[in-house]
Amino acid sequence: MRAAMILLLAGLLAVGASPASCAADAAKLALVIGNARYPDNEFVLNDVANDTQDVTEELKRSGFVVDRQSNLTADAMRQVLDRFYARIERGTVALIFFDGFAIQSNRQTYLLPVDAQIWTEPDVARDGFSLDTILAEMNTRGAAIKIALIDASRRNPFERRFRRYSAGLAPAIAPSNSLVLYSAALGAAAAGGRTDHSLFVAELLREIRAPNISAEQALTNTKNGVVAATRREQVPWLSSSLTTDFSFAGPVTQPSDNKAGDPAPTKPEKPVCVTPQAEPAPSADDLARDPVVADLSRKIAANANDVISRYKRGQVYAIKRAYALAMQDFDVVIRKNPGDGEALNNRCWTRAATGDLQGALTDCNLALQADPGLSDALDSRGLVNLKLGRTAEAIKDYTDAIQRNPRSSSSLFGRGIATRRGGGDGATDIAQAKSMNPDIAKEFAGYGVTECSP
Repeated sequence: MRAAMILLLAGLLAVGASPASCAADAAKLALVIGNARYPDNEFVLNDVANDTQDVTEELKRSGFVVDRQSNLTADAMRQVLDRFYARIERGTVALIFFDGFAIQSNRQTYLLPVDAQIWTEPDVARDGFSLDTILAEMNTRGAAIKIALIDASRRNPFERRFRRYSAGLAPAIAPSNSLVLYSAALGAAAAGGRTDHSLFVAELLREIRAPNISAEQALTNTKNGVVAATRREQVPWLSSSLTTDFSFAGPVTQPSDNKAGDPAPTKPEKPVCVTPQAEPAPSADDLARDPVVADLSRKIAANANDVISRYKRGQVYAIKRAYALAMQDFDVVIRKNPGDGEALNNRCWTRAATGDLQGALTDCNLALQADPGLSDALDSRGLVNLKLGRTAEAIKDYTDAIQRNPRSSSSLFGRGIATRRGGGDGATDIAQAKSMNPDIAKEFAGYGVTECSP
């Protein structure tokens, strides 16, 4: 009888267990992926290996069983995700941390394997892994709490091939009881650079190891820390549908009346005009070692009439600032097809960067005759007119480009500079462009256009 009463009491306690206690006792699984070595990128993402190692160690201290993977091809990434899904049981806390390149297409964010072959937008869905699909699969497998931490709001070489400038990441459509955190705002890119550690990850690690705060509060504090450290130039994006109490480290205490919000506003400083240093052009040895250039060169050597490979190689050369080589490839493509608007636009942009402004203007006009709605050609012609001192024409071109592509940091920055040179303010356009792409001033410096120049 006594034994029966004990069993009955245990059953009642189990039935009455709170959601918070269930989350605290649930299995915790994490998949940490760090993709640093993309052949298409001009340098290895050195911070990725360091950050994924630190995140792995911190999650293990928080009780997660962690599978850490590096530099995954598409096949390997698919296998790793399938293995992760298979380990999820009902009630599990499931977390994915991805550090590398991601890209948005059709309002979805796709995480990219290191062997992604992306030249046009349809290639994104073919080679990438939809974050929405990953979160939905975690939910289908029974995860009680779904967490996605994405440090991939970087400008990457893939977007530059078919959009000219990075458009950042798209909002995640996450199932209930989910937390999603991006390292930068929607549609924005974090500042690039060859660093050993990411500011975003440094803030994240400090907050998730803090005891007595909820996971949602930890991620909110991470966001606020990055905002404060960058003077609001980088604003992580956080989405939460969490209804269950969960903490990375220790129990959750009841929140006080003091709600955590954005950092206290600081007095704005007087803007200082600083001329950024443009990235140096690569050496011949650097280009010879580039695997993408080598692969395209092999295809061209095997078939001299392969204009697609020659156009792609021209794009890669132009992105890497090897302008003379880019011109040679675009010349061949245009000779074979004089009405190729995209090739004409790319040659216009290349000529504008090298100072051949009249030739650039001719190419841009021909590109717009071939395709009057080509926003990239309007953007390129805006740069040409800006460098020619035709500020009114530049403002019109950039405005027309923005109407077709409101997320173009290039067009916004160019219009801001043109407006300023025409005697207006331009500060709003310049600030918005920098928030979307912190490296935009450096890129324009490479074209010979700076905020400081008259």
